[in-house]
Amino acid sequence: MDMAEFSGAAFQLLEILTYSFVLCVGLAALWVVVLYVRDRTQTESTLRRNYPVIARFRYGFEHVGEFLRQYFFALDREEMPFNRAERSWVYRAAKDVESTVAFGSSRDLKPSGTVFFANCPFPTLEKDAEEPAEVEIGPFARHPYKTSSIFNISGMSYGAISIPAVRALSLGAKKAGIWMNTGEGGLSPYHLEGGADIVFQIGTGKFGVRKPEGGFDEDKLREVAAHDAVKMFEIKLSQGAKPGKGGILPGVKVTEEIAEIRGIEPGQDAISPNRHPDIDSVNDLLDMIAFVREVTGKPVGFKAVIGAQGFFEDLCAAILRRGVESAPDFVTIDSADGGTGAAPMSLIDNMGMPIRESLPLVIDVLKAHGLRDRVKVCASGKMINPSEVAWAYCAGADFVNSARGFMFALGCIQALQCNKNTCPTGITTHNRKLQFGLDPANKSERVASYAMNMKKEIGIIAHSCGVAEPRLLRRHHARLVLENGRSLPMSELYPEPQHVAAAE
Repeated sequence: MDMAEFSGAAFQLLEILTYSFVLCVGLAALWVVVLYVRDRTQTESTLRRNYPVIARFRYGFEHVGEFLRQYFFALDREEMPFNRAERSWVYRAAKDVESTVAFGSSRDLKPSGTVFFANCPFPTLEKDAEEPAEVEIGPFARHPYKTSSIFNISGMSYGAISIPAVRALSLGAKKAGIWMNTGEGGLSPYHLEGGADIVFQIGTGKFGVRKPEGGFDEDKLREVAAHDAVKMFEIKLSQGAKPGKGGILPGVKVTEEIAEIRGIEPGQDAISPNRHPDIDSVNDLLDMIAFVREVTGKPVGFKAVIGAQGFFEDLCAAILRRGVESAPDFVTIDSADGGTGAAPMSLIDNMGMPIRESLPLVIDVLKAHGLRDRVKVCASGKMINPSEVAWAYCAGADFVNSARGFMFALGCIQALQCNKNTCPTGITTHNRKLQFGLDPANKSERVASYAMNMKKEIGIIAHSCGVAEPRLLRRHHARLVLENGRSLPMSELYPEPQHVAAAE
């Protein structure tokens, strides 16, 4: 090609680029005009009607602002529901990398309610440390469950979370020797793949064990119980983030497989009743526990957020009238700041009692009625770091369960899109493209590492307090900061019950 031809070609290319640029500018200008007309003529948004086109930037900035605050502006301990420091510990524990930090704590110990632990002048030596003791749940069931696990996977339904997420949790739970709760969405093949111990949750919709018209299907209940992996059944009365409202799974996440497992129609919102229609009193609750235990032969308990005063006293009184064998084999106490895939903000922000208050209360009521040894207590709700879990053992818990902690172990970045089927890490979406990045084999290792590092660091706290293992922690080992800046042992703020009634 000679110089003239080259110059001609270059001129033609420049001409095409110029026309393309002018065309793009023209189309952009036309689009702005269209938006202007639409904004000026619509009546839904006052801001867009008064400030056409420009007002649209507000919505974009509002959305992007969430991520800018998270990564650039928020300090390590500022964010909610979990700050960067809390999440970072989980990420490091899940990756099994060094968790030590340098220079000093960035945690402010002055705010009222802050918990810290009373170290012993003569801590437990490593050679004297013990593995957590084995606990038996359900002595009156045909198949009691024995486990030494101290930190387990709380309820997350298949539907609320994806197939690879369920697989990773099941595989990881088996490797760590902990149990996995199905959530109220029923038992899927993916729960069973890893071989982990399973707690089957019965929600108010009775998904997975229901008749088409509602109510228990005894054959399905027996079918679930026939799996050796299913060790216990948990009747869910209420959940931390939405006490007083049933589960909500948007129709966009109800695939044909999920619908078949749950016994509902695909593509339609799966909304559970706000309570079990057949439980209207503590006696009804005990009747259902007895029914499920008799049909399945396995331990049965219930999950609830504590709110109304007197519920546990009434329950314990009813148990003593019937006999201790009628008691729930365990209770799971969820916190008002528990998590969910979808719930009204009015409930998330305002309803129920936080675990810091409800857990000691429940423990004390059970002790006062002589039922503490009979009924095992699980604590749940926003406990993802060793300090929160150790506090629960000081308060008297037998087990601690977490959902969001294990979501972080799977790679959750707290994008707050759990209810939109657009989760960028593939955990709470059924979009195959978004699920692609979540490799169950890799993430199962992180799930197991998180659980095992949690056990290790709770043990470190226990040894610093002078006891051999976490279940030996007591209330005097934890101190709470008061409004005046001073701290008191939890044993003084929540003293042991004075009068203990003998169980009949």
